[in-house]
Amino acid sequence: MLVARYYNNRDIRLEEQPRPQIGPGEILVEVMASGICGTDVMEWYRVKKAGCVLGHEIAGIIAESRSDGYNVGQRVFVSHHVPCNDCKYCRAGNHTACETLHSGNYDPGGYSELIRVPKLNVERGIYLLPDSVSYEEGTMIEPVACAVRGQRVIDVSEGHLVLILGSGVSGLINIQLAKIKGATVIATDISEYRLKKAQEFGADEVIDANRDFNVKADRIIICTGALKAAEESFKCIDRSGVILFFAIPDKDVAIPIVDFWRNEIKIMSSYGAASSDLEEALTLIAGKKIDVKDMITHRLPLEDIQEGFKLVADAGESLKVVLGPRRKGPA
Repeated sequence: MLVARYYNNRDIRLEEQPRPQIGPGEILVEVMASGICGTDVMEWYRVKKAGCVLGHEIAGIIAESRSDGYNVGQRVFVSHHVPCNDCKYCRAGNHTACETLHSGNYDPGGYSELIRVPKLNVERGIYLLPDSVSYEEGTMIEPVACAVRGQRVIDVSEGHLVLILGSGVSGLINIQLAKIKGATVIATDISEYRLKKAQEFGADEVIDANRDFNVKADRIIICTGALKAAEESFKCIDRSGVILFFAIPDKDVAIPIVDFWRNEIKIMSSYGAASSDLEEALTLIAGKKIDVKDMITHRLPLEDIQEGFKLVADAGESLKVVLGPRRKGPA
């Protein structure tokens, strides 16, 4: 089978490797769609795992099953990380801090033709796709779930003024979720293309981040790795407001400690998604409550993954890039 092995953003090698063999309780999934996540092009974060097969936003069809719960031919979304549900973090409802969640995955990664899904992931991380959800839309379940969790963590509510810094895919998802909750949303970006998209996906106001602006928001969601955005968040948060690091820069951030203390600002982070978040995301997508289809701007065969990485890393006139099955016939 074909896999795409990551070494750095400009060096992703197509290789053939044997088809995975599944054991008791496991399933083999043929990958029909695999989304390129913004974190996959964060080279400073990913390059330490050079030589691996990335990809964690996949939807596909069960090709083999040794599980009593799932059958060949079923259409599924597969969660790459699942919690143990028994550690102190899970018992406290902090499933994304669970060591099992951080250490588990499927084999190899989503940028391949087939994946072996371990028994624990089969038991806790398989979601059947309804007919109303395409494979491509299925790749968006995990990104939407991450936003669901993030907004739950900071309690985005009706009447809040929410400032979203960065209007890429994660920003657009957060715009839609905040609007569903009844918030007023202001979105920023340095790209005219993405500011236009922010308007299309429901932002009440958009601001060019290259310009000075004065906003006092109840909630700020940082959806870009730009250090300037993180610094700007401290200027724009209202008293007793909450800043969420949904994305992170590659450098440490200085906290204006007097304002942090005197204005009772809260700074929080959000990593990944738990099972309940994934279930909610699937419900939102299946019910057309959130538009993910129109965020998918590029569809490429697996062989063109290098082009896909460039599109995502360049952050030009693209949003979500989804890889499909390998090209049939001559290249």
